[in-house]
Amino acid sequence: MSKAIILNTGGGYQNVTLGERPAAEPRAGEITVRLFANALNYHDFAVVSGMWGPSEPRIPMADGAGEVIAVGPDVSEFKVGDHVVSTFFPTWQAGQPQVEGFATVPGDGVDGYARELVTAHVNAFTLAPKGWSHVQAATLTTAALTAWRALFADDALKPGDTVLVQGTGGVSIFALQFAKLAGAKVIATSSSEAKLETLKALGADHVIHYKRTPQWGVLARELTGGRGVDHVVEVGGPATLEQSMLAARVGGHVSVIGILTGLSGDFSLVTALIKQLRLQGVLVGNRSQQQAMIQAIDSNGMTPVVDKVFALEEMVAAFQYQESNQHVGKICLAIS
Repeated sequence: MSKAIILNTGGGYQNVTLGERPAAEPRAGEITVRLFANALNYHDFAVVSGMWGPSEPRIPMADGAGEVIAVGPDVSEFKVGDHVVSTFFPTWQAGQPQVEGFATVPGDGVDGYARELVTAHVNAFTLAPKGWSHVQAATLTTAALTAWRALFADDALKPGDTVLVQGTGGVSIFALQFAKLAGAKVIATSSSEAKLETLKALGADHVIHYKRTPQWGVLARELTGGRGVDHVVEVGGPATLEQSMLAARVGGHVSVIGILTGLSGDFSLVTALIKQLRLQGVLVGNRSQQQAMIQAIDSNGMTPVVDKVFALEEMVAAFQYQESNQHVGKICLAIS
């Protein structure tokens, strides 16, 4: 038996309990991983807080990182001692999107990684970046891969392109880092002066205080000499999509990722039409994209921005901190 966080039916912080779950011996095609870290995402918050809680008891958390401690027969991709990180869609290996919804996603449709030990199919993990800690590696599964797919898989970010990112959450910070590594320019928004300074320190070429500039999409376009930005990493949702479309260039790419301002709302279809925009819904990515991302990380030596680390047993406090919106980058859990 190993320590695990159990989220009882329906979710909600009052239904988060500490328990135990066994980890079976690995069979053919499986590995057993000793988990050391998780990372928090908005999707995990929605499940744990009860926004869309599970229909049965569930081990939460999609992002898990740790060390392989046993391999099943015929497993050649991993060996004991390898450092690994989980995949968001274990059944989507490569190619075009093949999954709909969260039925196969760890921590939602199936048990996740808020536990010490797990035995899973090899497709549920990839190798972690060389030299990264388990906490650092745990940040990749959801946030980093979402940003990577938006910029490099759904579109083709080039040196000299301009990327617009919103806020200082995990996806936005990773998008900023990836864009700068690719030689792109970045415009970043926030409503906090301190966070705007942090965004500049991380490499943002221009920053916009969006509460002081409600028409920040217009300003973003002006900052490109009137052309508009090439890529928008849209994490806000209904309340920000209109400004994102105004910021984009003709034929620009808007990655529709987040629902921070709600699940539905109005936006001007005319703007999308007359600017011939490409609005692309993004739900993380596949395993081969994660492997390509990690190969790129290994080549350039970047490291993630980790704001704060809580103990596994402090999960509720970690999500409450996430709700406070004080963080820059990722919030993580350490599994001792």
